[in-house]
Amino acid sequence: MPRNEDTPESVRLSMTTIGLIGSGNIGSTVARLALAGGHDVVLSNSRGPETLAELVADLGPGARAATAAEAAEAGDIVVVTVPLKAYRDVPVEPLRGKVVIDTNNYYPDRDGHIAELDDETTTTSELLQAHLPESHVVKAFNNIFFAHLGALHRSRGGAERSALPIAGDDALAKDTVTQFLDSVGYDAYDVGPLAEGWRYQRDTAAYVHPYVDPDAEDFATASRPAPAADLEKALEGAVRYRDM
Repeated sequence: MPRNEDTPESVRLSMTTIGLIGSGNIGSTVARLALAGGHDVVLSNSRGPETLAELVADLGPGARAATAAEAAEAGDIVVVTVPLKAYRDVPVEPLRGKVVIDTNNYYPDRDGHIAELDDETTTTSELLQAHLPESHVVKAFNNIFFAHLGALHRSRGGAERSALPIAGDDALAKDTVTQFLDSVGYDAYDVGPLAEGWRYQRDTAAYVHPYVDPDAEDFATASRPAPAADLEKALEGAVRYRDM
């Protein structure tokens, strides 16, 4: 599987601005990591930029609030981190040709039942890719609890650096996301095309569990490093919902 050190020099880009469509737990955590990694961030949500004033002030210099369309336009990479039921509201035009990171998971109690996900003929990220046909969607950040994501980042080469799975249909887009993950303190583990994203969707062995210390009493602070070998083992144990 491709790792950070295998990224071709020809696609080592200088990403400076990360757009976020959605600024909840995962979105705000990614924003904080991005700022620490030397990026600027443009945040948005469904309620308007003025509702993000407190978060932007807390994040500090390098962060600003905008509309979803403005965040999409501004981002060199754009992170879509909205409830799945709202994926059709993601602006299409400003994301044409861009790398889009999809953090979505399918929760029927929240999102309502989606037939093609229930019968497993597609995946959440493939739905977003179909909505954004001229963008390059990569699935990432969906299999880790936000507090653990905020706690487990490590410098490159460290013995306790965790890996996060990625899936996508465009090799250069995955290289770009690999570089971004590296900049925020994580290795990337390439699972394959978007269709293979089911291997780390909700309730699979690679969902949350690799990053949790089973002996800890408080789940929110129970993070433990999950290197690529541990993640690979969990991914190999993935089972389709219909077989659970």
